[in-house]
Amino acid sequence: MSTPGGRTPCSHPTRHHRVSAPRLTRSTQRAGRLLCWSLTAGMTTAATDILLTPQADWWQALWPAPWYLTPLAALTWAALRAHEKAEQHPPDDDTLPDQWDQAA
Repeated sequence: MSTPGGRTPCSHPTRHHRVSAPRLTRSTQRAGRLLCWSLTAGMTTAATDILLTPQADWWQALWPAPWYLTPLAALTWAALRAHEKAEQHPPDDDTLPDQWDQAA
């Protein structure tokens, strides 16, 4: 089955599974924030464990949790950032000198 333009329904440009640039940027920013917060929580819980040595049973399961989240957040952020960089188009050679003059 094809449409009048000769395309099949699955080849329509709006049906590609590309993430829009603003959505990708928001996802990358959120993953970066998650990474920062997991590092902050990990350092805070580690300092609490060393300085205060909590004796609660649940504490032994809780304090390393942010450290398990950190590598996952780092990998997610790195993958999203690489995808975001790949989506950016390099400027044309014709516009580069104009941008240099404007910057100077």
